[in-house]
Amino acid sequence: MEVVWGVAQVGAVWVALVLGLIVVPSALGVSLGISEAYMWVLVKTLEWATIRLQKGAKKRQPQMPRTPTANGIIERDETPMEKEIALLHGADFEFSHIFYFCRKGFEAIVEDEVTQRFSSEELLSWNLLTRTNVNFHYISLRLTVVWVIGVIVRYCFLLPLRFTLAAIGITSMIVGTTAVGHLPNSSVKNYLSEVVHLTCSRILVRALSGTIHYHNKENRPQKGGICVANHTSPIDAIILTNDGCYAMVGQVHGGLMGVIQRATVKACPHVWFERSEIKDRHLVTKRLREHVADKSKLPILIFPEGTCINNTSVMMFKKGSFEIGGTIYPVAIKYDPQFGDAFWNSSKYNIVSYLLRIMTSWAIVCNVWYLPPMVRKEDEDAVQFANRVRSAIARQGGLTELPWDGGLKRAKVKDTFKEEQQKNYSKMLVRNGSVG
Repeated sequence: MEVVWGVAQVGAVWVALVLGLIVVPSALGVSLGISEAYMWVLVKTLEWATIRLQKGAKKRQPQMPRTPTANGIIERDETPMEKEIALLHGADFEFSHIFYFCRKGFEAIVEDEVTQRFSSEELLSWNLLTRTNVNFHYISLRLTVVWVIGVIVRYCFLLPLRFTLAAIGITSMIVGTTAVGHLPNSSVKNYLSEVVHLTCSRILVRALSGTIHYHNKENRPQKGGICVANHTSPIDAIILTNDGCYAMVGQVHGGLMGVIQRATVKACPHVWFERSEIKDRHLVTKRLREHVADKSKLPILIFPEGTCINNTSVMMFKKGSFEIGGTIYPVAIKYDPQFGDAFWNSSKYNIVSYLLRIMTSWAIVCNVWYLPPMVRKEDEDAVQFANRVRSAIARQGGLTELPWDGGLKRAKVKDTFKEEQQKNYSKMLVRNGSVG
């Protein structure tokens, strides 16, 4: 009985400290300087570790870490097919032409532009978390001791703290939105709904030890508009709602996520679709247009890539978001991989494993840029408009712009892509008189 009472007392003290030092200040939008001090110590520690690694690499010159290059593993020559084959033996058909296609096939297998965007971003130096893809060797006893201390801090202190904060934030979100949802529709209800969403988002950001820098706040999305952003992680939505409220768009889920969806939609006009409805493109467009037409409703938050990309690139934007009409508010999000890997590789990790990795990282640090609003031009179709918005986001975030569909993460390459190469080769042969 005494043991139980002692555990209860420790738990009460723990919750009181969390509420007093973190939850209440974050709910009020103030900081006691704890997170700033933590980040200062963390930066200094990682700087020291980097110096130790560099000194150790000089002593082990043959085994020093390979610095990733922007060009990747292999050098690519973007010479057109006609010139490449002409350099072999000529434009007429010859068996040696298969070397061109074999080389392109090997390049695609070893390192293509799509699949490498679905693996974690490479680090230039070890951040005392994971070894990344570069093999950092044993350097010194002191560095190893610091790494062990870091493991203890992350798993024995930060993980329980963050789990407590996440539980408080999610519970507050469910209870708060449910209570607000029972109020009659009015400006008061809308105000209280925004307060609940902002407050709970701030608590959840603290649960990630988040340090977020928002730039150009004068361009923040306005009501009746559409906010589009590049997509790296499920926490992107929390990062954005920490600075403003949005109406979410997505599929209805079960479990805890379903409970949150059903609670929040009572207080805020989120747009949730059933599995059967999400396949009906016209129904989705109709409901989104109705939402945008009401200038009193919160801006819609959409991630047009449709899947998570590894924080290095922006892939093809689906045109559906740009057919709705209204003003588009582009947002660029760029995470700092030095403190933690925010990318969710859903093909490799389930959501529980991913959240565990996030909550045992050092911190989540990112920059958010609000870009000037954009509207579709008269002579511009939805695809061209989507590409223009994507280019603006890529430039601002320092991300590589790729034309590929992120759906290739799970789907096979369409036969039309293969047939296009075959047609180009056949046209070249016909044009040169090799056939017929």
